[in-house]
Amino acid sequence: MAVDRAALGALVAEVARFYIRERTMRRAQLKMTAALGASLTLRERDVDDYVKAVQTYFGGFEREAREHLRDVDRRLGRVSQLQYNLTAERGVTARRVEVTQGVLARLTELAER
Repeated sequence: MAVDRAALGALVAEVARFYIRERTMRRAQLKMTAALGASLTLRERDVDDYVKAVQTYFGGFEREAREHLRDVDRRLGRVSQLQYNLTAERGVTARRVEVTQGVLARLTELAER
């Protein structure tokens, strides 16, 4: 498999932007950075190992992020529904206040006569 050295270099640079604590991924990153920096011919196995390490490492984060996004969307849906219900309830209550104030105002008028 012929590897596009520029594309691989771009991937390595993008991965380097992350703080990586997991040993396997960190070792793979260091190894590939060194290989690209030395301008040596890249071994297919090293490239495959690196790609697999990146897929494993970032694939887990991607799944976790998608699940978190689904959870936040569900919670936002509940909050939106709650806000809608409370807004409707407030409207009913405000109308009830207006009606009762009207009755009380008439009662005050009647008492003043």
